[in-house]
Amino acid sequence: MKRPSNYTPFIVQPADHGTELLPFLMKCLDGASRTKVKGILSGGGVRVDGMNTTQFDLVLARGQRVEISKAKPLATLNNRYVRLVYEDHHLLVVEKQPGILSMATRAHSFCVKTLLDDYLHKCHRKCTAHVVHRLDRDTSGLMVYAKTMEAERILEEHWHEIVTDRRYVALVSGRMERQKGSVESWLKENKAFFTYSSHVPDDGKYALTHYRVLQADNRHTLVELQLETGRKNQIRVHMQDLGHPVCGDPKYGGHDDNPCRRLCLHAFRLFLRHPVTGEPLRFETPIPKAFREVMQNTSATR
Repeated sequence: MKRPSNYTPFIVQPADHGTELLPFLMKCLDGASRTKVKGILSGGGVRVDGMNTTQFDLVLARGQRVEISKAKPLATLNNRYVRLVYEDHHLLVVEKQPGILSMATRAHSFCVKTLLDDYLHKCHRKCTAHVVHRLDRDTSGLMVYAKTMEAERILEEHWHEIVTDRRYVALVSGRMERQKGSVESWLKENKAFFTYSSHVPDDGKYALTHYRVLQADNRHTLVELQLETGRKNQIRVHMQDLGHPVCGDPKYGGHDDNPCRRLCLHAFRLFLRHPVTGEPLRFETPIPKAFREVMQNTSATR
């Protein structure tokens, strides 16, 4: 028996073409206050064409499907390091900023997990955040944490089947010669914890990265990256292998080109099936403004 949907669907009509999401939601929820509607949006209760979004100024097009959750929105987490994108009884999806670890190490206890555990405690949730994957400290973007042991187990055991699309965007040095392609190697780590590529089959952990150029000039390239494997520092090593290191990367060749004063790598897309319900979940964040401004500025000064 099919479960009833927890969302109410609305189709964008021709008269609403070009309308931003927030006023459209207020129109759909006639009588609801602006504060309540913003709470539903920031609490992860809105999907556009099946994709969860919290972008209040998203411009809608005729025929798009907007779904609004019937459930009461959960409390939100919003600070300089972590933004809560989605929460249910099993999962937390967050957007992390550069400069914070995904989980604690011996040397550093301040991390995303610590902030999430504190948030869950203050909200009287009887659970903690379980780490199921990581982003480098200086990489920003989307991450998922489990709230239950069941969700953690399923995510860890079936990660590659559950995650259907995971992509990054990077600003790299120089103009990339090809518009799209793939990088394949076997990654190894030396005693100094430096990862490097070997092209000898089975000499290390197999890694495959696909790339597609979004925008380029003579100084920089904005590139979309999709991983077939999730090895440590995989994108950073593979971009160095191509001769186009990620800007702001002191470890893999991008130290001298740092226009954004950060590692220019962002995990912008995370599509997955819910580990418990099987429901498709789709999350995206915009390309960081700093990346786009570099391309606009360099294009304007050519």
